[in-house]
Amino acid sequence: MIEVLSRSRCIDCDICLRVCPTNVFDPGEGAPVIARQSDCQTCFQCEAYCPVAAIYVAPLREPAPAGSAYRDESALAESGELGVYRERIGWGDSAPELPTQDQLTQLLQHMRARLPAARE
Repeated sequence: MIEVLSRSRCIDCDICLRVCPTNVFDPGEGAPVIARQSDCQTCFQCEAYCPVAAIYVAPLREPAPAGSAYRDESALAESGELGVYRERIGWGDSAPELPTQDQLTQLLQHMRARLPAARE
């Protein structure tokens, strides 16, 4: 479950908005906002793709209670846990480049062209 999005680390790239499969984030003034935490599937994609380790996804199925160490940004940063998933999967300072909207549109058109004609 996503617990922390560090406004001080965030560089407003909005990658988390693009990679989240359940649309947990909303654009904010500057950093995105965790708008639908209960929709988080704990897939870790936002944390993995965040280039500045501004996101922490706790290994929980439900939101952490108030006062939990999983919600303490300072403690997570100090312990090195903030953004650690990215390191653990071997991305370190770089992540795979996301496809552009044009590339996604081209892929979708290609896939649709290969589908059999719809039956009526």
